[in-house]
Order: sequence, then C-alpha cells, then structure tokens
Amino acid sequence: MSYENFHSHDPLLVVLSGPSGVGKDAVLIRMRELKRPFYYVVTATTRSCRPGEKDNIDYHFLATEDFQRMIDEGQFVEWAKVYSNYYGVPRDEITRGLSMGMDVMLKVDIQGAATIKKILPQAVFIFLIPPSMKDLERRLKLRRSESSAELALRLAEAGKEIENLSFFDYVIVSHHGRLNEIVSQIGAIVTAERCRVKPKYAAL
Repeated sequence: MSYENFHSHDPLLVVLSGPSGVGKDAVLIRMRELKRPFYYVVTATTRSCRPGEKDNIDYHFLATEDFQRMIDEGQFVEWAKVYSNYYGVPRDEITRGLSMGMDVMLKVDIQGAATIKKILPQAVFIFLIPPSMKDLERRLKLRRSESSAELALRLAEAGKEIENLSFFDYVIVSHHGRLNEIVSQIGAIVTAERCRVKPKYAAL
C-alpha cells in the first residue's frame, strides 16, 4: 500500500441493526440532530406511518403494489417480509451516498444485515442490544403500536436475534436516555475503521 493510498478517505458503509424496539430509529434521529456527516439511507416499507414519522425521511412509505414493482425491477439490494409488512433497501440510495464520497449509514433488521453481508462483506456491521429483555419489553409496550400477540412475537424473535451477535463486528448496549453516548460510540467505531491498515471500504 502506498503512502498516498493509506491516507485516502474512501467511504464506509455502516450497517446498524438490532431487535425491534431497541432504539435504532431514535439513534439515527439523534445522529441527524447532531449533524453527524453520514448519508442516511431511507428504507422502503409497506407498513403504516407511525405518529411523528415523515414520508421519505423516516421511511419511503409505499403501497404493496409499488413495493412489488420495485422488487420486479430489481431496485432493492435486499428486501424481506417482517411482521406482515415488507421492508427493502433501495439500491440507488446506497450508490448515491457512496458516489458522493460520504460514509453511508444503513438501518436494517437482522435478516437484512445477513443478506447485505453476503453482498457487501466489506461493510461495517453494528448491533444495538438492549440492556435486558425486560427493558426491551418496556420499550415495545410504550410504543403502543403492537397487540399483545405481536408484542410476544417480537420479544421471542428478539431473543433469537441476540443469539447472532457473533455475526457482527461491533455491539453497543442501547441504554434508555443515553443517545448521545451511543452516537459517540458509533463515531468511535468509524474512527477505528479508518485507522485499519486495510480499511473496509464499500463499493456496490
């Protein structure tokens, strides 16, 4: 590796994942508020917009037929049906960010992270984990967006997802009320990745 190449700053693809309700959206909102210099990929979904969410900012909220059309046209890097709704990562969102020379932040579920790792193994994978399952249950109940049966399903699935920790490069404990600390830890991870002799720069 030449001295010049060592000091190059090619963009990173950072994949943030974790169980439903662990606080992934809250972390990304705080990162935007703090103006952390990432290109934030907006995921597409067929689920309903929750109170406070904005179309094309929090998600691209799509009708099922529009989502299916994007599948047919190969517009997703990965997509899946999760808890009766479809979620997908638009390919052009990632390529746009990387082509701008920006580090790209992508939020997906565990299944999506596994698919992306097969396609882009050079991405940096971060897992948000709750302090405890009791804490996760409390957070899900506070959302008031799931029935009792759906809540039980998400908690059961979360237990299985946490068993896949070894799949990820880094793990961060998502303590309630400590968003700034989590954002700082993500920043430290990016710094560490840039200090690698062979950084994990992404290309799609």
